[in-house]
Amino acid sequence: MEFLQQNWYWAALAVASGSWLLFDFARAQGDKSQVSPIEATLLINREEAIVIDIRDQAEYSRGHIPNARHIPQSDLERRSAELAKFKDRPLIVYCFTGARSSAAVATLRKAGFEKLFNLRGGLVEWEKAGQPVSRKRK
Repeated sequence: MEFLQQNWYWAALAVASGSWLLFDFARAQGDKSQVSPIEATLLINREEAIVIDIRDQAEYSRGHIPNARHIPQSDLERRSAELAKFKDRPLIVYCFTGARSSAAVATLRKAGFEKLFNLRGGLVEWEKAGQPVSRKRK
């Protein structure tokens, strides 16, 4: 007990750190639609997942996941019929950071798609993981 009284700040740090880990773990367990770049690669290779880039044309031109279909978020609802033939396959939706793509996943879910995944961290995390990016040559 004397140790804790003299080192209360270390105990507080340990409690805060443990709480943060539990919170992050619980958050990750709650949303099964989020996939890491490695999980996305497995879905692409094993289940022939379709990758959809919802960024605008300028962002897409600067670099995108190889073989990604480009459907800007503003056109997603209108163009979701193009994806109807892939309803039985997983769809991985991504943007630059993963923030906009969660709304796109909700839009596709309303359109009747079930196997939907949001690339956690978007293209930023994809590149950090060392995954390939196609860039347009000038």
